[in-house]
Amino acid sequence: MTGAGAADDPVRIQYEAYPYPPRDPRDEAKRLVTGSPSHLAELVHHVRGGVFDAAAPFRALIAGGGTGDAAIMLAQQLADAGAARAHVTYLDASTASRRIAEARAAARGLANIAFVTGSLLDLPALGLGGFDYVDCCGVLHHLEDPDAGLAALTRALAPGGGMGLMLYAPLGRIGVYPMQHALRLLDAGGGPAARVAAARRLLAQLPSTNWLKRNPFVTDHLVEGDPGLFDLLLHARDRAYSADEVHDFLARAGLRLAGFVPAARYEPRHHLNDPALLRRVEAMTPRERAALAESLCGNIKSHAFYALRADDPVAAPRPDHPDLVPVGANADLAAIARAVSSSGSISATVDGLAFKLRLPRRAGAILARIDGATSLRALHAALAAQDPRLDEAGFMAQFAELFEALHGLGKLMLRRPSPPGA
Repeated sequence: MTGAGAADDPVRIQYEAYPYPPRDPRDEAKRLVTGSPSHLAELVHHVRGGVFDAAAPFRALIAGGGTGDAAIMLAQQLADAGAARAHVTYLDASTASRRIAEARAAARGLANIAFVTGSLLDLPALGLGGFDYVDCCGVLHHLEDPDAGLAALTRALAPGGGMGLMLYAPLGRIGVYPMQHALRLLDAGGGPAARVAAARRLLAQLPSTNWLKRNPFVTDHLVEGDPGLFDLLLHARDRAYSADEVHDFLARAGLRLAGFVPAARYEPRHHLNDPALLRRVEAMTPRERAALAESLCGNIKSHAFYALRADDPVAAPRPDHPDLVPVGANADLAAIARAVSSSGSISATVDGLAFKLRLPRRAGAILARIDGATSLRALHAALAAQDPRLDEAGFMAQFAELFEALHGLGKLMLRRPSPPGA
C-alpha cells in the first residue's frame, strides 16, 4: 500500500518490487480475507449509524489499496448484500500491487470495482468524485506529510461520508524503529533484493537482548516473506501514532473519532481489577481511557478506527430498541454460541492479550438465532415461545450484556431496520 506516486519515489519502488501483503489470487477460491476496518457490518454500524439501504447508491474509495484485501472484502460483501448500485474504487500507485488485486477480483467474478493507478494526493486531478466511505489502511503513516494525505481524503468525502483508517502504533512495534535505524546505518546501497539479503544476514545474528527479537507481537518479517520484511524494516518512510495522537491527527483534518476497533482493548477495565483504580478509570474520558489502556497493554501494533466529520451528528446504535437487527462481523456466531452454551463465557486473544468475558444465561440461544436479518423483537419472540416467563425487558437486558462483550471484541454490530421497499 502506498500513497506515493512519483516514479522515483522510494515507497513506490518498494511496492513495485514487493507488493504487500503477499497474496495469491488462487486463494480466493478458498476464503475471503476479512478484517477491520471496512467490514460492511462494522462500517455500517460506526459510520452510517446502523443505516444501510442496499437499493441506494453507495460509493467507496480504497485509498492505497495494495494487493486488494479491503477492496475485495468490501466489494464481495456489497455484492452478497444485493447492493447493485454500490461501487468500489481501488486506488494505488503500485502497478504490481494493482495487478494482484485485479486478479483477485477476477477470480471472484467481481464487477463492482474500478481500478485506478495513482496517488491519493492526486485525488482532485483524478476527478473521481465524492465518496460515501473512504478506507485508508497502512498508508498515511508512510507519507512525507500524513496531514496533507488525510486532508486530501477528507475533501474526497461526500456529505455524510466517513472513513475507516489504520495507523501504526508505537508500543506494540517496540524494536522495529531501532532495527530500521540499524539497517540504514549498514546500508551499502543496491536494489531492494540486496537490501533484503543484508537485513536477513543481520536478523540471523541479533543479540538476545535486541528489542525486536524480544517482541513476540511483531512477526511480519518472519511470516510474510520478503515483502513482510521489507515493509517492516526497510521502509523509506514510517511513523507511529499513539491512541492520544490519533485524536489530534483527526482534529487537524476537521474529523472526529467514531470508534477504535476492537473497542475492548481500549478499555482499561478489561485489564484491571483493583476497585480503587477502577473508580479512577470510570472518571476518565474515553480518550483518556484509550491512552491508559494502550500504555497498560503494550501490545497494540496498529490502531484501526472509524472517523466522521467533526460536525457530523451520526452516532453508532446502542442495544436499546427491539427493532434493531444484530449482525455478526469477523466471527462465526454459531461456533461462539456452541462454546458459550458449555462455558457461559467467551475467551479471545488479541495480539497475545487474553480476554475472558462472562455472558448472560441465554447468550448461546440468542447467538444461535442471529442471522443478520432478524430483529431483536423477533429474537425475543422466538425465545419467549419456549419460555413465556422471558419478558421483553429481561430479554433486552440480556442482549445488552451480550452485545457489550461481543461488540467490544469486534464480533457483533447493530443495524437499523431497512426502509420500506428496500
